[in-house]
Amino acid sequence: MADSDLIKLYSGRILELAASIPHLGRLPAPMGSAKRRSPLCGSTITADVVLQDGRVAAFAQDVKACALGQASASVLGRVVIGRSRAELEAAREALRAMLKDGGPVPAAPFDGYEVLIPARDYKNRHASILLALEAVCEAIAAAEAVD
Repeated sequence: MADSDLIKLYSGRILELAASIPHLGRLPAPMGSAKRRSPLCGSTITADVVLQDGRVAAFAQDVKACALGQASASVLGRVVIGRSRAELEAAREALRAMLKDGGPVPAAPFDGYEVLIPARDYKNRHASILLALEAVCEAIAAAEAVD
């Protein structure tokens, strides 16, 4: 990867998002939790959720990821409260399609993922970018399985 490609990929906006991740930490009594790890880079994200009426009422995330994974977790953290499992799964699939198939940016309120369009060309980064959405979807599934 050339230096100019790295500069393009790690834009100022991505670095700003990575530095300001909402809902960092762990919930004291989550209804569901899930930990996802990218085997390629070793990034991990653990998501905790509390659900109310089928929607995320409380959320926390422990993020140990590269700047792209952190930026993705930051975008998610800004919009996750109040979302249903179906909305989050649709966002995950839309983000996957955006990265892997050149699809459109996920629909609002997940349109903040637009900042990660430059990562399309870096397939080895896709898994890290998808971690946050994968973890929250699994955490919700775990919470619903207990119900």
